[in-house]
Amino acid sequence: MEKTSAKEERTDRGVNDCELGNPAYTLRCWNNGVGAPLYCPTTERINNSLADEINERLAAWEQDCGFDEDEIKKIQKCRFGHLVMLTHPDCDDPDRLLVAAKMNAAWWLADDYYADDISLGAKPDLLPGRLVLAMAAMDPLPPAGEFSVPLDKALASERILVALRSALDYMARYATAEQIQRTCYATFAMFVSWNGYAAWKQAGTCPLPWEYLAARQHDSFYTSMTLIDVIGGYHLPADLFYSPRVRRAAFQAGTAVVLLNDLYSISRDMADEMPNIVLQTAVDRGCSIEEATAVAIHLHNGMVRDFEESHRSLLSIPCRELQQFMCGLRAWMGGAFEWHDSNPRYRR
Repeated sequence: MEKTSAKEERTDRGVNDCELGNPAYTLRCWNNGVGAPLYCPTTERINNSLADEINERLAAWEQDCGFDEDEIKKIQKCRFGHLVMLTHPDCDDPDRLLVAAKMNAAWWLADDYYADDISLGAKPDLLPGRLVLAMAAMDPLPPAGEFSVPLDKALASERILVALRSALDYMARYATAEQIQRTCYATFAMFVSWNGYAAWKQAGTCPLPWEYLAARQHDSFYTSMTLIDVIGGYHLPADLFYSPRVRRAAFQAGTAVVLLNDLYSISRDMADEMPNIVLQTAVDRGCSIEEATAVAIHLHNGMVRDFEESHRSLLSIPCRELQQFMCGLRAWMGGAFEWHDSNPRYRR
């Protein structure tokens, strides 16, 4: 792996350095400086050679799952290696980072092929049944005699399902059983939101902004964030992970990143007739896209500041794993900004 430049050099931070009210947060220009800046954590590491190595390994895995060369080229444009390099700065091991790369790629593929992209075969009326099989791929049914034969055949014949199962099997090399189930059930909650979008689309209804945010609470980057301690090489116990204050902070972080994603996806979602906080606000208020964008920026920045306050309130708890996890949430937000801002997928 080539040596990184000074610009790419990682900024190490330990748990004891996790102070708030410091340069860990800043106002960041986006979309070429058009519009108000976004209040975000800073990006803690840029190491493109590490990201490229992960992308190469991910491409080989995608081929093993059954995707063809053209599909792999398209998937690679998402730059999942860069996503996990940026969002998990406490890990330098490409094998462990590959856990997050595989899981995120599998989620994105399920979203594109099943829920979003008609050109890839997504159909709202087929989505519930497809997601039932996706859950069975991730959390297998106990042996059911003769009925297991057609089920196993169906799970092995669909490359999206193979990817979900394979990614989770790889995760099991590094994660506890509790961490695996945590990720499974966060995924299944996300699937419920996908069904909600499909129902709106089939009914031809336009969800109000508050309805959209209710669905987005579980269809957010929180699902990706369930991997933070797995990639970091530690385990945040369930009684802390699911405690109301920590869960609230994790949802604040996940929702903040999904609002960021919406801001970078305005043109894309408008063309594809996909729900987006900016588009739903514009319709609901009868205002311009520019005015609705300002509302979304204000909402995003408030969400990040709320997370910052939640983080501050948890600093007094003497648990190293908790403090690592909170720093991991903050780092995920900072890395996600860099990924969106540098990703051709989100160029406007």
